[in-house]
Amino acid sequence: QVYLAESGGGLVQAGGSLRLSCAASGNIFKINAMHWHRQAPGKQRELVAAITSDSTTNYVDSVKGRFTISRDNAKNTVYLQMNSLKPEDTAVYYCYIMGSTPSGWEYDRWGQGTQVTVSS
Repeated sequence: QVYLAESGGGLVQAGGSLRLSCAASGNIFKINAMHWHRQAPGKQRELVAAITSDSTTNYVDSVKGRFTISRDNAKNTVYLQMNSLKPEDTAVYYCYIMGSTPSGWEYDRWGQGTQVTVSS
């Protein structure tokens, strides 16, 4: 089994910064892509940022220029640096990975979520 442990959420004022971390552990062979999603109360979960095995990144328009996704392959960890936070960024943030086994079988996993609250 593969497990994801998220950390770094908290309460900040508008304009502040937070850094989220998501570490994968367990029966890991290869991680092909890592995503950050978020879900606010009453709203659908949305993809915020993604990074592939070749380090290609993608962001939802609302966070471009403010958020940065990165990965440390040696630690099986993905990060989300969030700067210039806005109240509308308030949500539960979820890590998501897509990986594969030595035989080529693909798997995916969701983290437990970490709360980010931005006050005005």
